Amino acid sequence: MSRPRVGVLALQGDVAEHLSALGRAGAQPVAVRRPAELADVDALVLPGGESTTIALLLHRVGLDAPLRERLAAGMPAYGSCAGMILLADRVLDGRADQQVLGGIDMTVRRNAFGRQVDSFEAGVEVAALGGPPLRAVFIRAPWVEAVGPGVVVLAQVTATDCATMSPHGAGPAGAARIVAVRQGPLLATSFHPELTGDTRVHGYFVDMVRGEA
Repeated sequence: MSRPRVGVLALQGDVAEHLSALGRAGAQPVAVRRPAELADVDALVLPGGESTTIALLLHRVGLDAPLRERLAAGMPAYGSCAGMILLADRVLDGRADQQVLGGIDMTVRRNAFGRQVDSFEAGVEVAALGGPPLRAVFIRAPWVEAVGPGVVVLAQVTATDCATMSPHGAGPAGAARIVAVRQGPLLATSFHPELTGDTRVHGYFVDMVRGEA
């Protein structure tokens, strides 16, 4: 599987940027809007956007049930920002109609780093990727409050890394917030690597799909 077919859920959010990053990372990128397109890919990216809107659209186009089935069967998936929320088993500060796909044993706090005006960039160390810190873009980003024993924490940021203060408080000086995790074939980040030109996260995910990461 030298160039796996990796879909990007193309219902809402930053779809084009993920398609471009996947192509540069060695995958065959495919926009997924229908169940037949989902059935034809090896893996799926859940992009940033608005998690509740994406969940409603999944139901409207009939993708929610087949996507849950593919995830339960072990299909690799990567969620960035809203996609992280969709892959969480538990969500804090969600809307009353909040729906998730689940799969990663984590508790995610929605909009934890603040609103659109609180967006920021930070250098994030991700040892699994090698090289210098990632330039990570956080836009109305969630963070992970807690993980289960099967979840690997890949990256954290502290209050001093962030240009803004969260409405939920930075916690004690130097308190770390989890912003990237992996559980088996599922990967999630609070931030948007597709916006920076650095394809290391997408390359790592493509390696996961190949079974090499």
